[in-house]
Amino acid sequence: MDQSGGKIAVGRGAKPSYDSAGSGNDRLSALPDDTLVLILLRLDTAAAAGRTSVLSRRWRRVWTLLPELRFSFSPAPHLIAAALAAHEAPLRHLFVGTQDADHEPVADCLRAAARRLSGQLIVENRRNDNEGSQEEAGENASFEIPCFERATTVSLDLGFLGIAVPPAGVFARLTELTLMCVWFHGPTDLGDAISSPRCPSLQKLGIRYTIGPVNLAIHSESLLEVELQNIFGLRQLIIHALTLKDLKLVDCFAWTQPVAEISAPQLELLHWRDLYDPNSVQLGEMAQLQWLTTNVFLVYGRHGSATNRAFLRLLERFQAIDTLHISLLYPKHIGDFQYLMEDVMVFPRLVGLAIHIRNEGHAFGASVFNVLRMCSGLVRFALVLDPDTDLEARCACPSGCICDQSMNWKTEELALNRLYEVLIIDMKGCDHELAFVKRLFSWAMTLQSVKVQFTSITASKAKEVHEMVLSLAMPETRVTLEAK
Repeated sequence: MDQSGGKIAVGRGAKPSYDSAGSGNDRLSALPDDTLVLILLRLDTAAAAGRTSVLSRRWRRVWTLLPELRFSFSPAPHLIAAALAAHEAPLRHLFVGTQDADHEPVADCLRAAARRLSGQLIVENRRNDNEGSQEEAGENASFEIPCFERATTVSLDLGFLGIAVPPAGVFARLTELTLMCVWFHGPTDLGDAISSPRCPSLQKLGIRYTIGPVNLAIHSESLLEVELQNIFGLRQLIIHALTLKDLKLVDCFAWTQPVAEISAPQLELLHWRDLYDPNSVQLGEMAQLQWLTTNVFLVYGRHGSATNRAFLRLLERFQAIDTLHISLLYPKHIGDFQYLMEDVMVFPRLVGLAIHIRNEGHAFGASVFNVLRMCSGLVRFALVLDPDTDLEARCACPSGCICDQSMNWKTEELALNRLYEVLIIDMKGCDHELAFVKRLFSWAMTLQSVKVQFTSITASKAKEVHEMVLSLAMPETRVTLEAK
């Protein structure tokens, strides 16, 4: 069709533009390589490499010039390395998706990719959620990942395949590295490989759900963000990073005494969701710290739990901080447990506080009151409630439950004279929620803004909750409703 909608005339005896012998009127194939590459970039790699090659000889090599390749969970991962070997152009992006791939094809892909890659590499090896198969994948064999000298971003999710880091080589351009579901083998030091002498440009590091290493020592002059989560077997962590701004540590010392030395004088965000012991964990000076996230605190349980002890010790480490984020956890069945919030005796001086409630339907007013009475200087307060589509389950607990037996919070006065902003996420309109909000508004008489966000209730219920909150708020308080 031409631009006016008419048909393009084809002369008598004219041949189609896709003559497979390449001898006809193949106008498409006559286009320059750059234009053909732009066309093929709109196709997945299998289509670009396989199906277009039958059009003419001209097309057979065009896919090898593509700057981006995507192998989306190929059923034949052993063929990917061969395709990469045939590729000619530098790669700015490579995605390799496999399903239950073994060590050899994945190792071949990575070695072939290292020779071509000049940008981003993402490898995802999906494995069945079978614990036995994961252990077998990691224990049976391992391979050494290559040194990606020209790569800028590397993300490896290997389905718990066994790997070893290269003992030599410089990742000169690497700025982001993510290692997920890998099983480290061999004596090679991961910390050495990702420290500044071998990763001089690394800014973002993520290591999640990995087995090993036992000791991790990182010395970096470029890192800005580090996330370490569920590193099974870790016994000692050392981070010396002069420029580090954001550190997240989650469940890396779940089964062992935490031993860590953190030196990050520019740190602004610390997310420490792990055990903490000041006798074995040294956090160093953190004069720039603005945001602290702690491990959970068990509201009902037995005195002396390791999790609660770590929570209390970490709070004692800081005298003042801009914003604190804590999580209060209620077991489903609390009848035989002790109320533990009275163990919390002191909080740092705060400007902002966020409390995440994980309450299994229990009333939470007493525990939040216990926190707020130690934070009278608050300016911002956020209450985050667990989302759940089963509204009845979230609004009810067993008859005679002890969760609301501590009544002083319903009558005792509290002065939150600096509290101006309140955010409530996933409020469901339960009686115990509204009872707490009513008391909060009576404690904070100068509230200027209240925002209520919903993600898991119907529009009619959200409207009902909004009207309830409006009826409780002062006339001068701005109340807004926001659906997520």
